[in-house]
Amino acid sequence: MSLQGQVAIVTGGARGLGRAYVLRLARLGADIAIADIDLDGAARYEETLTAPSVREEVLALGRRAIDFEADLSRREHAQRLVERTVNELGRVDILVNNAGGLLTPIERSHACAIPEEDIRATLDANLMIAVFCCQAVIPHMKTQRSGVIVNVSSAAARNVVRGGRFAMYGAAKAAVTHFTRNLAMELGPFGIRANCIAPGLIHSSRMKYSAQQRNLGTAADIERIPLGRAGEPEDCAKVVEFLVTDLSSFVTGQCISVCGGSILTPA
Repeated sequence: MSLQGQVAIVTGGARGLGRAYVLRLARLGADIAIADIDLDGAARYEETLTAPSVREEVLALGRRAIDFEADLSRREHAQRLVERTVNELGRVDILVNNAGGLLTPIERSHACAIPEEDIRATLDANLMIAVFCCQAVIPHMKTQRSGVIVNVSSAAARNVVRGGRFAMYGAAKAAVTHFTRNLAMELGPFGIRANCIAPGLIHSSRMKYSAQQRNLGTAADIERIPLGRAGEPEDCAKVVEFLVTDLSSFVTGQCISVCGGSILTPA
C-alpha cells in the first residue's frame, strides 16, 4: 500500500492500458479519478471487466473513485477534471496521462500524405491532452510541493517505421517526451517529478480488436521483438508503479521504453 492516502488521475482510464494503470494504482492504495472520452469504451473493444465499470472495480478494491467523461483536448475540460478531483477526493498527487493513441487511418499516416484533419486529431489526442492536464494539475502540486507526472509516449517517438507510416503519431509522442523533460527541469525545485513511458507493441483490448483490420501485431512485428512476444498492459503498469512510488524518488526527466527491446531493431 505504498500509495495509501494519495490521489491519482488517470486519463484514458476506462479500458486497456489506462484501466491497467487504474487498477495497479488502486491496489497500491491510491484513490482514483478515471477520465475518458468514452467511459463505456471497454465494451466497444470487447474488454471484460470484473464489475459494471472501471470505477466500480476500484470501489471493490476498497478505494474511492470518481469518473469523468470529457474531451480533455479542450483546456476547460482538463481544468474541470482536476477541480472535481480536488473537490471530491481532496488533492492530486499523481497524474498519468495515458489518453491518446494511433487513432487515425494507418493507410494515410505516411509523412508525405497525412491530411490536415488527421494531423490535428493526432496532435489533440496525443499532445494537447497531455499538455492541458499537466498544466491543470501543476498549481495544486506546487502548493503541496510534491507530485508525480507520468506521460505516455511511444516507441514510435524513437523509431521510424518502414515506409514512413505513423509519422504524425510519432511526432506527437516525441513532442510529449520533450515537453516532459522541460516539465522535469521546471518543476524539480517544487519537489515534482515528471517522466515518460514509451510502450511498444502491447496487446491492449484495442490492439487485439483491430489488429487484423489495421495490420498490426503481425507475426513479423513480433519477430522483431528481442524478447519474442508482444507486451501486456501489466508490463506497462509495473513501470508506472516504479515511476509513481518512492522506488524512483531520484528519477525525473526520463523516458523508459517498455517494448521488449524492439527499439533495438529496425522497424
